[in-house]
Amino acid sequence: MKQISQMPALARDSLFSDMGLNGGQPKAARPSQFEDSLPNEDKIPWQRDLLEVFLRNQLKLAPTMPLIALVLSLTAARWNGAGTVASWLLGVVGSNLIQLFLCKLYFKTERSKQEQHEWIGMMAASELMQGMFWVLPLFFFWPGSNSQQGTFLVAGLMAVSALRFLIVNNFMPVLIAGTGVMTIGVALRCIAEQDPVYYSLGGILITLEVFFLFVARQLQETARDMVIFKNQKDALIAELSAARDQAESERTKAEKANHAKTAFLANMSHELRTPLNAILGFSEILQAELFGPMANHTYKDYAGDINSSGRYLLGLINDILDISRIEAGRREIQEEPVNLLEELEHAQHLLEINAARKDIMVTIDVRQDVPKVLADERAVQQVAINLLTNAIKFTPRGGKVELGASRLANGAVELHVKDNGPGIPPDEVKQAISAFTRGRLATRKAVDGAGLGLSIVNGIMQLHGGSVAIQSEVGQGTNVICTFPAKRVLSGPRNSWQASNEVKSETQRQLISVTG
Repeated sequence: MKQISQMPALARDSLFSDMGLNGGQPKAARPSQFEDSLPNEDKIPWQRDLLEVFLRNQLKLAPTMPLIALVLSLTAARWNGAGTVASWLLGVVGSNLIQLFLCKLYFKTERSKQEQHEWIGMMAASELMQGMFWVLPLFFFWPGSNSQQGTFLVAGLMAVSALRFLIVNNFMPVLIAGTGVMTIGVALRCIAEQDPVYYSLGGILITLEVFFLFVARQLQETARDMVIFKNQKDALIAELSAARDQAESERTKAEKANHAKTAFLANMSHELRTPLNAILGFSEILQAELFGPMANHTYKDYAGDINSSGRYLLGLINDILDISRIEAGRREIQEEPVNLLEELEHAQHLLEINAARKDIMVTIDVRQDVPKVLADERAVQQVAINLLTNAIKFTPRGGKVELGASRLANGAVELHVKDNGPGIPPDEVKQAISAFTRGRLATRKAVDGAGLGLSIVNGIMQLHGGSVAIQSEVGQGTNVICTFPAKRVLSGPRNSWQASNEVKSETQRQLISVTG
């Protein structure tokens, strides 16, 4: 859009008129205003392009002018001397060769802006020289009394003028230099005859020349606009291509950085677990006084603190490993029938001590018609535990947390954890599931955690083809909803067969998974 916005005003109006976007009314082009609105440095490119079109046309039709000159000279030799006709033919062919030489030289040399103007002058001069040679037969070959021969010369010059119009029609300076001198020569010759017929013929030729120049002007404006729009289109394409390449380069860099980060986190987590296990083991020995009682019981309390902090750190490392595997695409799921009610009850049991410390009531609401889902049982447990941990963490003392699951109308099953805590501000809802992201409330109140819980939940649900949604309002609490797609819901005979204890082959399991 940047390129179009930089187009001259009249160019935009003309373009939009052609598209029918200018109020539904076509707007006539005003060449002078269009050209005057262009800065001098912007006129060079389109003038160069139009000049090159003329030069290529001239090179393609190089034999045409000498052939016409040869036909005219052979005819004129019947009533003129051979030497005069041959001299004229050599002059016409020579001027044409000079112009062809300039055309080829133009494409072999590099030009500055000033030299570009000089080339336009040289090509106009070469066209003027050709036009003057073509006018000479009207004065040197003109018969004294034969009107048919005079008419032949005028008609031949008209044909040459029309041919030059076809070749040079899109570049006015050269066209005027060539056809202008021809028209003036014909007009002078007709006036010199002092005959009404020649007066009329001269008037017709002048009128045709004016008409040709008007048509040529319109064609040049059209060609110029096309060149300008083409250059702007090419510039826009180049800009978009550069932006695409830059975006691709940045994406590659980001992927490499993300892979390096994931590898670093995984390696560091493994390195940290080894000494951490030693810390946990020795702290448990000290706390249990396995090698004899401690003289000072304060040390026993310190050992308990070390063990508690170590377990917290171990949980954090495990979370980092989980998010690293998920981001690297190495987290695999083992599909089996999972009872959501049992997993919610398991999470409630594991965290009941945490809830009791804050006097938080944790309830479970699962409808009877909720079927089992085909999922990774350990992953579903992790989802329930992470969500319940977050809910207990942010729910105020004496609050309430609800765990639930229900069947949706489209056949999917959703699992939700709802609390009556402070809620999440609207501007933080979208980023809540990002890794290592903590809200303002968690930061302000120094709530434990690294911001990985929801990110892990989101990654697990994506592995199952599901989704995570957060419904929250400041001061009203938060409801996190995890949805399992309908293809993972085990209902009807399929549910009974999957849930049975009958041993199933791997082929049977894959078949059930596909048909689900």
